[in-house]
Amino acid sequence: MFSSALSQHLTPLNILVVEDDPVMQLGIQQVLRDYSCLSLLGMAKDGATGVKMALELKPDVVLMDIGLPKLDGIEATRRIKAKSPEVGVVLLTCHQKQAQVRAALGSGAEAYCIKGAKVEQLLSAIAAARDGALYLDPKVAGMVVEEIPQSMEYLKNVKLSERELQVLKLLVEGKRNAEIAADLYLSPHTVKTHVRNIMDKLVASDRVGVAVTALRAGLVN
Repeated sequence: MFSSALSQHLTPLNILVVEDDPVMQLGIQQVLRDYSCLSLLGMAKDGATGVKMALELKPDVVLMDIGLPKLDGIEATRRIKAKSPEVGVVLLTCHQKQAQVRAALGSGAEAYCIKGAKVEQLLSAIAAARDGALYLDPKVAGMVVEEIPQSMEYLKNVKLSERELQVLKLLVEGKRNAEIAADLYLSPHTVKTHVRNIMDKLVASDRVGVAVTALRAGLVN
């Protein structure tokens, strides 16, 4: 599904890899070679160089290790997003600690992928980062769900517009911004604005939180 969605682009997605492990570097390069829709734009071995290259080269997506020398991947992501928010970021890590997951999501990265995941999962993460959507490795998604408040009292006074409810329904179905835009005949920028407004109203920090909150509160079926 995601590999075909990626391959629909006429021009390859430019990928910047920020990774200091030689074995992971080789593995990622092999994946990129196997898919003509993905193109290796460059490679950095530390966070500081990764930030510099991302801001200069403006890749479509950055595959960013978290445990990097000179500057860790979470801080590197924050710096990239602060100056080039349009650049998608997939954070790669071998850790599954809740504190790190929370910090990673707070950095602005669109995707969080565990090293050693299946190629299909990495492709899903890249597709999400490209579209400004969210991808969480299944191994850590449960941690995020656990942090969603059980009480729905704070939603009593929340009012969503008809259009916001339409966007919310499609978001809960797992559709990316580009797909929502096509379904509702809106621009991707307008959809992104609606998603941000919905997140603010539901007091959710990401799309997973929005979906869980909406389902628990009965805002969508």
